[in-house]
This record gives sequence, structure tokens and C-alpha cells, in this order.
Amino acid sequence: MRYVTVTALSHTGLVREHNEDSLVAGPWTLCGTVTENPQTLVFPLGHPLVVAVADGIGGQPGGEVASELTVRQLSMSSASLTSEDALRDALSVCNRAVYDAADRNRALATMGTTVAGVVALADSVLAFNVGDSRVLDAGPGGPRRLSVDDNPPLSQGRRTTSLLTQSLGGGLRYTPVVPHIAAVPHIPDARYLICTDGLTDPVPEDEIDDVLRRYADDNSKAAFTLWKAAIEAGGPDNITLALIGIGGLD
Repeated sequence: MRYVTVTALSHTGLVREHNEDSLVAGPWTLCGTVTENPQTLVFPLGHPLVVAVADGIGGQPGGEVASELTVRQLSMSSASLTSEDALRDALSVCNRAVYDAADRNRALATMGTTVAGVVALADSVLAFNVGDSRVLDAGPGGPRRLSVDDNPPLSQGRRTTSLLTQSLGGGLRYTPVVPHIAAVPHIPDARYLICTDGLTDPVPEDEIDDVLRRYADDNSKAAFTLWKAAIEAGGPDNITLALIGIGGLD
């Protein structure tokens, strides 16, 4: 039997007062809450399955509302995400939903969110993102980035920035988005990491790579160790991540 495992956690971090991150795995959503330990779900591989994280934009109102709207919309669309075009359309619907919600409640004006994830199909995975949440191929070939950060060029000496060049919502007037989408064929022992910048900002990429290699056969330990690394680096932001494994392949 071919299957998909999803090992996920979401945490406020050590600085923020509440969690503005959300997560979706097929019909299951986790919005603005905290998991103390990684949770693992198993799904059959065949029908489209979306797994994604959304990071509400800090410093603007309603980040948790925007991220929750996005993952719930993706969950409802999961079964129809059969192609790149269908995924692109679904993300446009998410973007419109965030703007429409802000229009209905002016207290939420300029709310926005990033999103990043994968859609597991019968023969491939569609990796996607808008904003600077990330998707990594964490399979046997070694970690490589599949997402494209929507950030302006970094100034000399800086490794991270909170500025975004596009997001779902985030402005006073509706602005369309151009999602980054990459199709990856299935291979044995395929594994993917999706995460918000609460992990990638405080934890250097080489340290993330080391953890993924060290726990190549244990997604629960890998997820917990990645979270712990972000906490030990100060936990400056909400931390949400999921490790997705594709099993049962020949």
C-alpha cells in the first residue's frame, strides 16, 4: 500500500504572545494552537492531499485570521488539486478570500499571510509557496529548497528579512499573486519539510540540513529536534513545521 505520513507541530515560540500560524493536512487543520509534541497522521496515496503551513503577517492586524482562512480554504479544495493549474487557481481563491474578509471588517485591513506546502498526487508532488515560508526536499539526495522566498534582496551582512514582495492579502487593495510551483516525481523514501520562518530565521540552513540527515528515518525526532533548535536560538517567532513522507513506493 502506498501512503503519506505527515508529522507536524506548531508552537508560539518564546517571544510572541499568541500563535498566528496555521497548518492543514488534508481534512485536518491546526489554527493558532500549540502542540507540545509532534503529531503524526497517515493518509493513503492516490487522491490529492494538500499539506501546508500559513504564517500570518506580524505587525499587521488579523494575521491569525488570514492564516486560518487560507488553510481552511485549501482543506476544502484538497480533492480538486489535481494539477498545477488547479493549485494556482486555489491559491488565487485563498488570496481573494483574505482580501474579502478584510473588506467586510475594516479592523482587519491589510491582514495577510504566507503559505507553503505540497500536494501529494499519485505520481508526483506539487511544491508551492507564496511569501517566505519554505518547502525543502529532504529525501535521500540531501536537502534542497523547492520554494522561492518572496523577499527583496538582502542588504550586505544580513541573512534574513521580514519584508515580503508578495503574500496572500497584506494590502489595502486586492493584488493578484503569482505562486511558485514545482512538480517533483515520486522516488523511494521521498520526504519533504514545510515550515514557517519561525524555524528558518533563527536556525541556519546547514543546521536544519544536519538534523534532517541525522534523523533521516525518524520524522518525529527530526521535527522535535528542529523545534528545539529554534527554541534554543531564542524562539523569536511562531514555529510551525511538517515533515511529509511518501511510503510504499517500489
